[in-house]
Amino acid sequence: MAVIPNVRRQGPVVLLAVLAYGAATIAFGMARNYWIAFLFFAATGASDTVSTVLRQTIRQLDPGPPARRMTSVNMMFFMGGPQLGARGGLVAHWFGAPISIISEASRASSPVIAMAIGAPQLRAYEERPRRAHRSRS
Repeated sequence: MAVIPNVRRQGPVVLLAVLAYGAATIAFGMARNYWIAFLFFAATGASDTVSTVLRQTIRQLDPGPPARRMTSVNMMFFMGGPQLGARGGLVAHWFGAPISIISEASRASSPVIAMAIGAPQLRAYEERPRRAHRSRS
């Protein structure tokens, strides 16, 4: 993220990063080769990092209603994530780890698709240009 100083249209990039996270997690669950699984697992970390950095940046730079809604959804996933892991453990016990990973990633990606459709403010979000700070001499 430091290499690209100004990411334009942060809203769509956040949505794409979260979808990439879900897709990489599904691909990780389907992988049968260690190195392919390793690459998909690395992709989950990279996409999660992009998503996290942009969500936090949006939240800090834009205190308006769209950012507050995004923060509430972010907190819902952040606080509810560990509880969803318990369900994944039960599915893994019954059907195996790959099915658990694939089903949980698919279920977790669904709200992002709904949000992309139902939240045009996030889909269209672009950081407003800021005025340069001038020091008084």
